[in-house]
Amino acid sequence: MIKSTYVSALHTFVEVGKYPSLTEAARQLCLTTGAVSQQLLQLEQQLGFSLFERHSRGIRFTEKGRQLHQCAALHFGEMAAEIQRLKQEQNRPQEVRLKLTPSFAFKWLVPKLESFHQQYPDIQIQIFAEGALVNSDTRDFDLAIDYRPHPFRQANTELLLDEYLLPVMNPRYLQTHAWLHNAVYAPDEWSQVVLLHDAMPWENAPRDYEWLSWVAQRRLDLPTERGHFFNRTDMAMSAAEAGVGIAMARMALIDDELQTGRLVSPFQPIRAEAGYYLIHNSKNDSTAAFTTWLKQQISN
Repeated sequence: MIKSTYVSALHTFVEVGKYPSLTEAARQLCLTTGAVSQQLLQLEQQLGFSLFERHSRGIRFTEKGRQLHQCAALHFGEMAAEIQRLKQEQNRPQEVRLKLTPSFAFKWLVPKLESFHQQYPDIQIQIFAEGALVNSDTRDFDLAIDYRPHPFRQANTELLLDEYLLPVMNPRYLQTHAWLHNAVYAPDEWSQVVLLHDAMPWENAPRDYEWLSWVAQRRLDLPTERGHFFNRTDMAMSAAEAGVGIAMARMALIDDELQTGRLVSPFQPIRAEAGYYLIHNSKNDSTAAFTTWLKQQISN
């Protein structure tokens, strides 16, 4: 272990080794030449070997001095860099970089963010909702929320929320299709319905997957490869709200529309066999706080 009395003298030694003379080194260190010379002599006495060869034109490392200077300069440099990094980390705002789909961001997360800010006012959330699918391979995030079919097995991933499917429409559409009030299967009538799809629930999914899943679970003989297709589920919901047809909704994303009556349904939700998964790429106090808050929102 290095004695504490070595540290100051070693730092002087490292700095002296950068200059051709003690005079120049002393000027850079804002010390007198005598003070620098005294520190070096004391260090040599403590070490028990010479560090410099002194001659009329300046100083020159001994072999042991050269080896020690290389080692000490490296470690002082690493220590200075680490101190700078820690200072920057301390001054940097606490932040969580979050990737998720625009639909989940707009419909589920953003309306709840004020609650997070009230609990954790010092933590900033930087949201990346760039496309219909979450690219978690780039690793340019701290946390990601992705919609995936069950089971989704990936390292550092946990199921956050199960999803349920429900066909929805605007109230007028339901009124003008009276046979839907009884939630019955009427093949001729269904053939006239415009189906609205999220065509990209996840990568490589069939574009009619969610309607196909609903039809299969209800054991209906209904063609689903028809209607209008969107690359975002919130666009399909907007089309349903406008009276274009019936959209296959994800329950987590239509809470406000159902409560306000903008969208209605005569059916009961069914399991989607899919859900929202939380992918961890960084672990720190900020991501832990956000993860805890997310789970609280889901359990409420």
